[in-house]
Amino acid sequence: MSVLIAPSILSADFARLGDEVKAIDEAGCDWIHIDVMDGHFVPNLTFGPPVIKAIRPWTKKTFDVHLMIDPAQPYLEDYAKAGADIIVVHAEADRHIDRSLQIIRGLGKKAGISLNPATPESVIEYVLDKLDLVLVMSVNPGFGGQSFIESQVEKVARIRRMIGSRAIDIEVDGGVTPETAPRLIAAGANVLVAGSAVFKTKDYAGNIAAIRG
Repeated sequence: MSVLIAPSILSADFARLGDEVKAIDEAGCDWIHIDVMDGHFVPNLTFGPPVIKAIRPWTKKTFDVHLMIDPAQPYLEDYAKAGADIIVVHAEADRHIDRSLQIIRGLGKKAGISLNPATPESVIEYVLDKLDLVLVMSVNPGFGGQSFIESQVEKVARIRRMIGSRAIDIEVDGGVTPETAPRLIAAGANVLVAGSAVFKTKDYAGNIAAIRG
């Protein structure tokens, strides 16, 4: 299974967001990861649908929109219309995750569920038939640049076994570097989100290649 790299624009230069999206596209990224934070579910505020709509024309790459918001359900259509290709909701922020996944797919988008570090993978057991992606948080959500939480490597492996032959991507977000990436890939992850590790220098292509391995 090929490994996809999804740079998080949370680490980009916000004053040049369109240019930054174009730059990582040209540097060889596979997806664009967009961290949406509400200052409620997580202690930070970032992007809303207008920003996503504004940067959508800058690339044809997949927009992987990670909703760290509570509630998410009332806003799913807004993010779909803004240009999201994949919409990921947090298990911890959604009392009706089955319904949310149905809504996302009904909007013609791929549906994902995200798990915080302390959330067991068992919560996805009864919605596997409605999932296109599982996002494992390997840091606590809310800030970029945090240290990698080692226990999540084993969680990735357990999720890979749970998924079996189903066509569900396993994505990891948080502390992904050229050093941690090989262990995550070996455990079964096939989509790696990287913010600081991609944007730390202007050699975006080299940084992406280093993570891809």
